[in-house]
Amino acid sequence: MAGLSDFVYNTFLRRNFTMLGTVFVSAFALQMAFDTGSDRIWDSINRGRQWKDIKAKYVQAAEDDDE
Repeated sequence: MAGLSDFVYNTFLRRNFTMLGTVFVSAFALQMAFDTGSDRIWDSINRGRQWKDIKAKYVQAAEDDDE
């Protein structure tokens, strides 16, 4: 276990520049993962009730009314 912690420290945390880069990249990746996950959960809970699910029905109806 000491080998892994030494590797992480020497690779990502030893210099301030690499530590800040690691923090920013990690924060960006975690934000993207959280946003994607929460969007998928929201979409699965609200399937069939969102505009993207019912849009074709109303767009088709509007086109039929125009003719």
